[in-house]
Amino acid sequence: MSQPYIGILTWRNGTRFGEPAFFRRLIRAGQKLGATVFLFSLQDVALERRRVRGFVPDGVGKWKSKWYPWPDIVLDRYRYYPLKRHEAYLPFRQQNLFRYANSRFANKWKVHQMLWDDGRMRPWLPETFAYERDQLEQMLTRHRLLYVKPSNGTGGRSILRIESTPHGYLLWGRGKKQNKEQLGIKTKAELCTFIESWIQTERSGNEIFLIQQGLELNLIPDRTADIRLLIQKNKTGEWKTTGIGARIGAAHSSTSNLHGGGKAMAAFDFLVEHFGESEAQRIISECRSMAKLAVHAIEEKYGQMVEFGMDIGVDTSGHVWLIEFNPKPGREIFRELGDMKRYEVAIRRPLEYALYLLDQEGA
Repeated sequence: MSQPYIGILTWRNGTRFGEPAFFRRLIRAGQKLGATVFLFSLQDVALERRRVRGFVPDGVGKWKSKWYPWPDIVLDRYRYYPLKRHEAYLPFRQQNLFRYANSRFANKWKVHQMLWDDGRMRPWLPETFAYERDQLEQMLTRHRLLYVKPSNGTGGRSILRIESTPHGYLLWGRGKKQNKEQLGIKTKAELCTFIESWIQTERSGNEIFLIQQGLELNLIPDRTADIRLLIQKNKTGEWKTTGIGARIGAAHSSTSNLHGGGKAMAAFDFLVEHFGESEAQRIISECRSMAKLAVHAIEEKYGQMVEFGMDIGVDTSGHVWLIEFNPKPGREIFRELGDMKRYEVAIRRPLEYALYLLDQEGA
């Protein structure tokens, strides 16, 4: 076919985009693959004219726009939150105006329920419930550590870590405005009151908050450490693990996120330090096979997907846990590791898969 047009659906405010550096690299990667790639948002679609106002870099650090033909395929990178400024996204997406490479995805709570009910994934899933006071009280009796987190959260924000102690409860958290909380609470009643106030402050729209079983992920004392795995479709439509890295959180942080002051380390090296080479190989292999099983289960329920970033916990006994999955993941961990070759592969693969779909259509 002639040079294909690939649209990247995202949110914009004027000419400001949420992931500008990533998008610039994505557009350059498209050029190398022989495709025209441009960004657009909900307000840029002229349905009657079958044209889309697209944005590309202008060469001097800003963005320029022009009208493009109807894209042959669209990659949805719109990061939806239940806020007023995003309320048009779901109705827009439900219209299916374009051919999308990635299907619509449910929130983390619904997907967790689906995977739990599926049964195959249950050994890797921490106990998780929608927040209710009664449920919190029951979870406190079963687990020394708990997390309270939003079902649509990202970047480690709005997450509260609760640790039971002989004298009450210790709490650590980071709000959506990057404000940090650290305090002690003596009674269960005071704890419930504080958490409900936290949720009211942190909630976006009608967002659901979750209570999740805490895991002993402090392989390094006073620090949370986990594994980030990126699994993507390749240019022949197969799921492949692009890369795995370890993230080590800042001291006393509730998460390991790089946004919150964490640092990256090669996953295998990190695991060898704590478990030895043989056990590290087993853990890496289990992470890969678990990720592939998870994406196949998700596609069976929700349809065709392109990529997932998975946050995987490895507790102090070496047990592997699937903590979160993100269908519109970042890939900055590879830059942090200095692995620019893998970083470029991670950027290129969604485009290669989109082109594969177009080739299949024309075959």
